[in-house]
Amino acid sequence: MLKVEQLSKRLGDFIISDVSFDVAEGEYFVLLGASGVGKTVLLETITGILTVDSGSIKLNGRDITHEKIQKRDIGLVYQDQALFPHLSVRQNIAYGLKSRSHNRSEINNKVNALAVEVEVTHLLERKPTTLSGGEAQRVALARALAVQPKCLLLDEPLSSLDLGSRSEMRALLRRINRKKITMIHVTHDYEEAISLAMRIGIMENGKIVQVDTPRQIFQHPKSEFVARFIGIRNFFWGELIKNKHSPDKSAEFVTSGLQLSVLTDEEPGEGNVIIRSEDVTVSTEPYSSSARNVFEGTIVDIATARLGIEIIVDIGVEIAALITQDSVNKLGLGYGKKVFVSFKASAVKFIKA
Repeated sequence: MLKVEQLSKRLGDFIISDVSFDVAEGEYFVLLGASGVGKTVLLETITGILTVDSGSIKLNGRDITHEKIQKRDIGLVYQDQALFPHLSVRQNIAYGLKSRSHNRSEINNKVNALAVEVEVTHLLERKPTTLSGGEAQRVALARALAVQPKCLLLDEPLSSLDLGSRSEMRALLRRINRKKITMIHVTHDYEEAISLAMRIGIMENGKIVQVDTPRQIFQHPKSEFVARFIGIRNFFWGELIKNKHSPDKSAEFVTSGLQLSVLTDEEPGEGNVIIRSEDVTVSTEPYSSSARNVFEGTIVDIATARLGIEIIVDIGVEIAALITQDSVNKLGLGYGKKVFVSFKASAVKFIKA
């Protein structure tokens, strides 16, 4: 297990502050955040490239906070691969082994086995300058794995690859992780995070603001920042008012003159509600359903989204719904059309201020 406790590091005006998280042995953990929030700084303090100002780093119970880089049993793969251009692929992969008292036969056997694993056997005698981005990243991965690290750190390893190479690399990273190698992967791409992570840590301004499974983070973001970052459009400020006469945990949330039905354990008070676009239904006529929230409004925008068509409806506040192109055609939806939007009380998530 890797355990980071209250880690802080200042670089000029930037600081990562009191960062704490742990990664279980064999876990694939993704640090997700926008550029400039401190993800790479955090990785470089874990590897020992940067010294920490305060806090501790433990790997399998051993305090490595002030250990030399070579003794930490941690591998690092950068976005730009950082291969040695004057060495062949074979020599790049073997580089770390030569300083660890392996004989030539052991080194060759290890390099050949890794080349098979990352599918670069046919490239062993090539120089890095002749490789594609995907090929170079595989070589960098093999070089990091050669020294058998107990934890492998990956800094935006897919960001410079084309779509096809990215998909192949994701599959390779999953195969490597299935061998129980602990992996920490930094990215700004939430689709990448979902496809790989067992758990995700969200970073904001040098801090980790939420750690959870992908499902929990995307269905139950704990802050406005997390919700906005992962692409949730419907985020409204207002006040929660408990319904004392309700037989269940329903309450009313008041925002901009609207009252929304909410299912929540939270106490009354100010805060935000989140409603995922996928949970909002659009119709041209009101219809009977279990949804407690039904509002009439006017379409003010229609745009193509990654997974369908996003409809923006003014119901007193602007609310986004994600529907299919087929539904748009069947309902004859367009700018200025009067429609009804509906969503269940259980789809409204309240975040207390």
